[in-house]
Amino acid sequence: MKERNVVSTAAKIGALLFFLWGVLHIWVGYEGVHQYLSSGAHGLWNFLIGGSNAPRAAFQHATEAVTAHAQAQLLLNFCIDVGGYGVLGLVVAWLIWTQASWSAYFIGVFVIGIGDLAFLFAMVTPSIIELNAATVSGPMIWFLAVGITPFGMPPLGKKKNISA
Repeated sequence: MKERNVVSTAAKIGALLFFLWGVLHIWVGYEGVHQYLSSGAHGLWNFLIGGSNAPRAAFQHATEAVTAHAQAQLLLNFCIDVGGYGVLGLVVAWLIWTQASWSAYFIGVFVIGIGDLAFLFAMVTPSIIELNAATVSGPMIWFLAVGITPFGMPPLGKKKNISA
């Protein structure tokens, strides 16, 4: 018989939160590509600013073609990287849901945490990006996932097994 780690309710809630976090971040990647294809640097900047310290009305968009193109490529890269973090969030969620994987949990804490906390402290806290439910939900969901998940995991260093 195959043995697997027990995945309790708290770990499943945490996995669902990592899943939701992943979907939200994949959407950022999708929307970034959409803005790039439809509006170039102008659309990407408008997608990523709007806070009180970078209001859209006051922002000076590049008018020189090379600068605007370089900015568009950098912003597109950022959005696609955010989407990649989203894919990682889905993998973390799946590994927690199916295997109660502590390794996946710690990837969610540290690797996803680096990306989400960098966004929080570089974009949200200094009011560069518009403050709204979408911009604060990612860090809040990540924080909840990190806090809830361990309560449903097998003891660290010991495997709780059930027969399947």
